[in-house]
Formats: sequence, structure tokens, C-alpha cells
Amino acid sequence: MSGFSYNRLGVALGALVLVGIGVGTGVVIGQRSDGAGAPAADGAGGRKPLYYYDPMYPDRKFDKPGPSPFMDMPLVAKYADEGGGAGAASGGLRIDPALTQNLGVRYATARMGTLGGDLNATAVIDYNQRDVAIVQSRADGFVQRVYDRAPGDVVAAGAPLVDLLVPSWGGAQTEYLAVRRTGDARLIQAARQRLVLMGMSDSLIASVERSGRPHSTITITSPIAGAIRTLAVRSGMSVPQGAALAEISGLSTVWLNAAIPEALAGQLRVGQSVEATLSAFPSERFTGRLTALLPEVSGDSRTLTGRIEMANRGGRLRPGMFGRIVFGGATTPALLVPSEAVIRTGQRDIVMLALPEGRYQPALVRVGRESGGQTEILAGLGAGERVIASGQFLIDSEASLSGVEARPIDGAAPPAALAPKPTAKMEPGR
Repeated sequence: MSGFSYNRLGVALGALVLVGIGVGTGVVIGQRSDGAGAPAADGAGGRKPLYYYDPMYPDRKFDKPGPSPFMDMPLVAKYADEGGGAGAASGGLRIDPALTQNLGVRYATARMGTLGGDLNATAVIDYNQRDVAIVQSRADGFVQRVYDRAPGDVVAAGAPLVDLLVPSWGGAQTEYLAVRRTGDARLIQAARQRLVLMGMSDSLIASVERSGRPHSTITITSPIAGAIRTLAVRSGMSVPQGAALAEISGLSTVWLNAAIPEALAGQLRVGQSVEATLSAFPSERFTGRLTALLPEVSGDSRTLTGRIEMANRGGRLRPGMFGRIVFGGATTPALLVPSEAVIRTGQRDIVMLALPEGRYQPALVRVGRESGGQTEILAGLGAGERVIASGQFLIDSEASLSGVEARPIDGAAPPAALAPKPTAKMEPGR
């Protein structure tokens, strides 16, 4: 009896083992059948993938499924009826209206309006570099006096700068006076010409003729009125012929150097009038004339330097003063959107369109002038189209992750630099 019971127990255990093996085999076969049949089901339902992509790099497309070459995760299929791809090109990105309300999204409509023609820019006063005098020594000499002058001093025209002792001139003047006493006109003219060639001025030679005595110590004066920029001599120094003694910048006119944005430089013309206000004289307006637009653009601020020449009556305008300038211009009609609605990436400018049925799509635009919180749209947008004025950055990020392509400026194809990358050929697992 006991042997019979053990036999029945063994048979039962064996049956349970066979059932377990059968169930496990069925699960494995079912999994393989499901995996193998997934594409067939898609094909039967008409949902054929457009391409495959990595959600972390939605702009890279692959024609076969498999692991991502960028992240340790499988590629995701993109279908025509989903956001992005061909469907998104026309339908855009759909977002729940409740979500946009929570984000505080505000809208604006592109409209025709007028943009003020006045252009504003910051400016700084500088010396007029065309009104500069360099004072040099015309002969070897010794500095005897500098009249307590120092760089930064403002001097009048004819003001004394340096007393210079020139020994060689004293001997030449003595010979000239001796020749004059001979009465020979030809010899006198030749001796006088020699003094001129040595660097003596007509006024100095006339002074020697009147006094009948040589003048070996000469006073060098400022040829113009202005500020002493450099003074390279001091009492007791010896100076060679041609040495620069002083540099003087005139103050009758000054330059106002304005930092003009690169995008606005094309609207200016040399010769037009300019109005300026200075921080030192906030209640006054000064006028000048644009004399030059320098050819070099600053790489950091993307601005050009506009040079405005202004009269400096009374010497009140001093180099280094800060101010603002206004370029007068005509008021012109333009298609306008709020400046905050334009997303500037450095490579392109886009706005986020608000389409019907809660859909959104980025659109490439070409912008122009900006004034009073409004930006001119030159291309890529039409009057009456709605754009997002607040919260567009979050929606633009979602559109990028979903692979929604921006509407091109010409409405047909984006520029080559912004065209989507071609589909990459990649074997799964590589």
C-alpha cells in the first residue's frame, strides 16, 4: 500500500513538471510571436513608421529600428498621424488648452503700423583727430624753460610752451648781421636764405634784423588753441633736431562717437543732421553732422562707430562725456509684432504661430528695425496671423522635441543652412 502511494505521488510530480515546461514554452513562443508580428500589425492597420528617432536627439532620423547610437535606449517610431514629421509640417503641435492657460500664454496679432524713424544710440565725446598740432624742434638745442606747462593744460593760440637754446643758430645769425653791414644785396640775400634753410622762421629773422643782435634762445609757441595731450620735455633736457616737443588737440570742434547697431547702419547716410543730449547738460540739445561711418564692426557688441562732428562753443564739451544721439528719419509703415514675441537664437529669428484647434508651429522670420517695444517683420509673416507673445520659449522647446519643423520664410522650403538633416542610414545595433 505504501509502495503504491509513492508511485502515485511520483506520477503527480512528473505531471506538474511537464505542465510547467509547457507553460514556459508557451510564454516564450507567445513573446516571439508578438515581437515578430508587431510590424505586420502596423502594416495591417496602415500605420507604417515614417522614420525612427532618439527622443533625446529628435532631429536625427533613422530608417530602421534598433538601439540609439547616442543613448542606451531603443529608437522610437514616428508615424504620420503623430506630432512632427509630415503631419506636423502642416498641422503643427497640439497642446492642451488648459496647459497653455496655466503657463500664462499671451497672444498678439501681426498688424500693419508705423515705426518711428528716429534712431537712438549711445555716444561718447572725443577729440577731433583732424585738429591736431605737433610741435617739433627744428635744430639741436637745450631746454631752458617749459612755462609750468603739463599735459591736460588748455592753452591759447600763440601761448609760449618752451624756451630753447640753439647754439648753432647764434653763430649763423652773427654771420648774417656781418654780411648785412657790407651792403651787398646778393650776399645779404644768400645769407638770409641760409638762415631759412636752417629752420628759422621769418618772424625770428625779422627780429634779428630789427635788434641787430643774434637770438640764440627762441620761444616755441602753440600754433593752435587747445589741450596739451603730450609734453615730452622738461627744463635742462637736450633735444635733437626733429624731436616732438608737444602734441596739442584743438577744442573748437569735437567728435561724438556713437555706437550704432549693425542692423540700423543701412538707414543712415553721411551728412545727415544729428541731435544729441549729454549727461552733463540734460536740459540742453546739441546739434551736429554725421561725417563718417567707420568700416569696422565691433565683434562683441555688433555695432558700427558713427562719427558726428559738433561745434564746441565755449569749450563746454569735453572728451569723455557720455550722451545719446537721435538720428532723424521718416516714419514708414511696417508689419509689426511685439519685440518679446521674437525668439532670437543667434542663427535665426522665429515666432511661434498660434494655429486653429489649439495647434502651434514655429515660423522663420526676417526682422528689421525695433522701436517702442515693436519689431518690424520684413518676411515670413502675414498681417492678421496670431503669434505667442509670452510663454513661447516653452512651446518652442516642446516643438523641437516633437520634431515639428519651422515654417520657412518663403513658405516653400527653408534656407539651406536651416534645412533638416538628411535621413541617416544605420544598421540596428551600430
